[in-house]
Amino acid sequence: MRLHFLTVIIASASLTSIAAANEFQQELETLARTRITELAKTSEVVAAVIEQNRRTGSYTQADIQRLDAEWAEQARSINQPMIDEVMDNALSRLLVNKQETSGGLFTEIIVMDAKGLNVGQSELTSDFWQGDESKWRETMLKGPGSLDISDISQDESTQSIQSQVSLPVIDPATGEAIGALTVGVNIEQL
Repeated sequence: MRLHFLTVIIASASLTSIAAANEFQQELETLARTRITELAKTSEVVAAVIEQNRRTGSYTQADIQRLDAEWAEQARSINQPMIDEVMDNALSRLLVNKQETSGGLFTEIIVMDAKGLNVGQSELTSDFWQGDESKWRETMLKGPGSLDISDISQDESTQSIQSQVSLPVIDPATGEAIGALTVGVNIEQL
């Protein structure tokens, strides 16, 4: 019933007005505080973020913009060494598995470092730097306990009606935010 109702609304209204009445907020918060938090706490996620932070900690904004432009250029090319390095790493393989075993609930999973750069992802993203987006700003910068749930939207890359649920990745040794994790949630599967 809810799914049919949502489909009718999407056909006749803008997605902005749908988001204002996000009837899935409670379910998304529960999912964030359970399965998504558990994923963010795994040793594989934490270790990968810590390792990348060691490499990218001294990057300037100019470095980040150069890498983001290189990613976008490679996304339009056959030659994709930078993209391949991220998509083929152990963390991305883990995230692909988590997405595949979610039964269609998760449409994408992205892990970002302290600069907002992709560490691992289950699906190819259009950009390498997420640091200018709320999924990173509202979690990594706000620290432990923060949560960002996006408006409901039609995601062109995943072809699903989804909301992005984001939270910080926490270093268990310090209790500090060291990165962020975003999961695209197919609300039709809630």
